[in-house]
Amino acid sequence: MSALSDSGFEEDLHTSPAAASSVRLTSDLQECDYEESCFIIQRHNELQFLAQNCLARQPQITAEARSKLVSWLIAVHKQLKLSFESCCLAVNIMDRFLITTSVAADCFQLLGVTSLLIATKQVEVYSPRITQLLSLCCNSFSREQLCNLECLILLRLNFRLAAPTLAFFLDYFTSRTTGYQTDGKWKWLACKVCELSLADYTFNKYMPSVIVLCSLESFCFQEYPTFEAQLLFQQCTEDLKLLVSLNQDAVQDFLSL
Repeated sequence: MSALSDSGFEEDLHTSPAAASSVRLTSDLQECDYEESCFIIQRHNELQFLAQNCLARQPQITAEARSKLVSWLIAVHKQLKLSFESCCLAVNIMDRFLITTSVAADCFQLLGVTSLLIATKQVEVYSPRITQLLSLCCNSFSREQLCNLECLILLRLNFRLAAPTLAFFLDYFTSRTTGYQTDGKWKWLACKVCELSLADYTFNKYMPSVIVLCSLESFCFQEYPTFEAQLLFQQCTEDLKLLVSLNQDAVQDFLSL
């Protein structure tokens, strides 16, 4: 097992396990509109950005700790009025970094806010100020620590930040479904289910499109094309139903709004 440096992160550089694909998509994209082209590209890239079993080499980080941090990031992104896309991308960046680097428990929150900062720079028009993010951590970390970690994350991920997210596929499938444009409540319910899955390590093994398809079909009573093996689709659906049953209060509070 590699030792942690004084900064709380391994010093040896490792490349991300996801390798860039050389498959050509030109012929498919030429026949599609812009939204459909984006969907094809994101579907094609999903597996490359999947951070499956990201805690396998983390002796100090547990699934419970990850759940607490992601739940906190979800609350923070709402407080800062950031998009759900930024939140999803931040979690993906964090998880992929965990695959490459062992992290000390007392640096885990710093990893979360730094991942959020990187995600907002990728997605938002304006990203939060560093001082604002540090204050959310009760100023437990310095600006220098955050900036150094930001550089380390970018190096470990080879600057590959355009990950497909739950937010992208949720927007895509709901925009292509009749009725969602007039009844936004079902979309927001599906978004709530996706939020819950984002914080639950059980769903770390599923690609974002699978989670979104299962949540929409199970809880919004719509049928969608299934791209994955039927067994995987059924397993994800059962996991989502269990997740919702364990979070009934949160779902009911949302429905009462």
